[in-house]
Amino acid sequence: MKRQAITALNALAVFAALVALWQIVLWVFHVPPFMLPSPWAVARAVGARFPLLLNALAITAEESAGGLGASIVFGVLVALLFAQSRWVRKMLYPYTLLLQTVPIIAIAPLILMWMGAGIFAVTFIAFIISLAPIIANTTQGLISVDENLVHLFLMHNASRAQLLFKLRLPNAVPDLFVGIRIASGIAVIGAITGELFAGSSRVGEGGLGYSILYASSQLQTDYLFALVLAATVLGFGFLFLVMFLEWYFLHRWHESARAPEAE
Repeated sequence: MKRQAITALNALAVFAALVALWQIVLWVFHVPPFMLPSPWAVARAVGARFPLLLNALAITAEESAGGLGASIVFGVLVALLFAQSRWVRKMLYPYTLLLQTVPIIAIAPLILMWMGAGIFAVTFIAFIISLAPIIANTTQGLISVDENLVHLFLMHNASRAQLLFKLRLPNAVPDLFVGIRIASGIAVIGAITGELFAGSSRVGEGGLGYSILYASSQLQTDYLFALVLAATVLGFGFLFLVMFLEWYFLHRWHESARAPEAE
């Protein structure tokens, strides 16, 4: 508990130092507010538009969570297939990694054209951008089992299904969580990027990306910074949730999630 409190205090101290540096830059260089608003102006924008900000945050969270959840389910199924067949893995695995190189900003207009504007299209974009880390990390965990353990299972006449679900899949869970941690952040990025193109099917309202477009067109820099802050909070929220789930499922049996011993 003491270690966690110290970590939290250090994080708050770093945040306070960054805010102070932000304000000092404004004072020293006399930056106009339309280029860089003060921290107090951003705080006022958050307070004045809190309901709109919260609504935009909820829409983007829904899209990001939908895309992330779909990528976990589909990515694990693909990884299970890859783990069962070396031939299939060699043929298709490189193509799944191409998803990481796809410029999402280029294919977002195509998805908008095919699916229409709205939450479903944005969720699909978040799904595409967060799929590759799930497949890559889960596949690596499934095929990285100690050969001695594999031989031990085979000596006891374990079936192919038992080998997969009782040995390979548990071995891959830590790697799966690494992939989810990576995907949780880029799912938010994918959702916001999708909103910049796909907008929203709800009249007069949209997610953070939709609101960022509006604030930018109106030169409302303080609100724009508030939206960026909300996107950061959402990304951290996803990350901390995944880290908690990782600790919850792994801390009893895997060394990666165990608390460090007191020094």
